[in-house]
Amino acid sequence: MGDREFRIEKAVCEDYKIFADIIQNVWQAMAKKEWYVADNAEYTYRMLTTGQGQGYKAVEEETGAVAGVFMAVVPGVHESNMGYDMGLPQEELSLVVHMDSVAVLPECRGHRLQKRLMEAAEADLRERGFRYFMCTVHPDNCYSRNNIISQGYKSMMIKEKYGGYVREVFLKKY
Repeated sequence: MGDREFRIEKAVCEDYKIFADIIQNVWQAMAKKEWYVADNAEYTYRMLTTGQGQGYKAVEEETGAVAGVFMAVVPGVHESNMGYDMGLPQEELSLVVHMDSVAVLPECRGHRLQKRLMEAAEADLRERGFRYFMCTVHPDNCYSRNNIISQGYKSMMIKEKYGGYVREVFLKKY
């Protein structure tokens, strides 16, 4: 691991391809592909260009290489809003944000980048008024699950999401 230093930056629209490439790279290297629903370039582009998504990237200080990416998504009142799963009243649904996708290149793991990316997103999104931070994890993915729990997320339920994938739904409320 060495003395590598990373900074967290907000993504810009033009970063969509970097996001998609890292997500696909990480997914391809996974032994248990059912643990992760990999976003593609089209989805990432749509989220970053419409303002529905806010991206963050972990950039290695010395080289400028992107080591990891994170996407938060504002679902609005769309049926995909996990606030419906929680039984939130209609007026609260606009305060929900999905901590959507995170991917850290295997050679850059061990620097707490997933946690740092999520913390940066939470800080920005809290300033924008969001109060319900929600995410999903495959119940057997102990790495991501433990990371999320250590950040104060509470397990709410296990159910099928994303067209048939079993996921544990987590909530962190401010």
